[in-house]
Amino acid sequence: MDILACPIDKHYPLELYVFEEKEEIVEGIIACPKCSRWYPIKGEIPEMLPDELRNKREELEFLRKWREKAPKKILLEGKPFNLSDEPT
Repeated sequence: MDILACPIDKHYPLELYVFEEKEEIVEGIIACPKCSRWYPIKGEIPEMLPDELRNKREELEFLRKWREKAPKKILLEGKPFNLSDEPT
């Protein structure tokens, strides 16, 4: 986290939300407070891809899975995808 910056706007530092942790962070979110983009951590790997390379269906499934632990701001306003159109 000490060296990561948002790949879109280069903002530093980023916020880390850990959902599952063993020896390493297994699942979580890395978020940019400046542009509201979020990046999933899946299987211990941060997926910090540009918007056009992200899979909307998979990203929304990830947010639904962690709905109870993810910050409301990411759930409702996160970019490039969020759950604002879904009932809470």
